Amino acid sequence: MPSRSIQRPVLALPATSPAAARRVSSHTLLEGERELVIQHQGSEYHLRLTRNDKLILTK
Repeated sequence: MPSRSIQRPVLALPATSPAAARRVSSHTLLEGERELVIQHQGSEYHLRLTRNDKLILTK
């Protein structure tokens, strides 16, 4: 007798909407400066604006 596979339904998790995320302009965050220090759980992260207008986040 051949074995039969049982089809089980796939449970889909609700997708989070990108529109639900809060949006803040980098200009608002940096306020005209080239670097911002973010404190998170006892660590400092540096958000820097490069000469080529790219953002870099480092610890």
